[in-house]
Amino acid sequence: MNKVILMGRLTRDPEVRYSQGAQSMAVARYTLAVDRRFKRDGEQTADFIQCVAFGKSGEFAERYFHKGTKIVVEGRIQTGSYEKDGQRVYTTDVVVEQQEFAESKASSDNNAGGGGYQQNYQQPAPNPAPSSAVGDGFMNIPDGVDEELPFN
Repeated sequence: MNKVILMGRLTRDPEVRYSQGAQSMAVARYTLAVDRRFKRDGEQTADFIQCVAFGKSGEFAERYFHKGTKIVVEGRIQTGSYEKDGQRVYTTDVVVEQQEFAESKASSDNNAGGGGYQQNYQQPAPNPAPSSAVGDGFMNIPDGVDEELPFN
């Protein structure tokens, strides 16, 4: 079985190209920075995993994924090789089968701060508490309104 699940942050915006032919298909490539479980000399270390998403998944990545976004990827590892300048180059990619956000937009805005990355999302305004709200989060119901409630 060849299955991998990763959670990390995009190191840059996905690079998207479209295949040639009558049925062009999106091919999105991006790199995930996946934190390692253990720290080295007190410093957090990460692995940088190359991912490739095809078709609708590639279009989704192009539209919604940006540098710093925390995502979860499920897929399979695929190895390959090619020749460059007379030298054999070996590749390892995760072919994406599923991908999704790992945090809300507001969280990714707050966590992306250090690298100069900012998403252009508007934060939703918090719901104001009703004026009759009690400290436990419940609203006081005045006496004598039992008959107006949809339940007893």
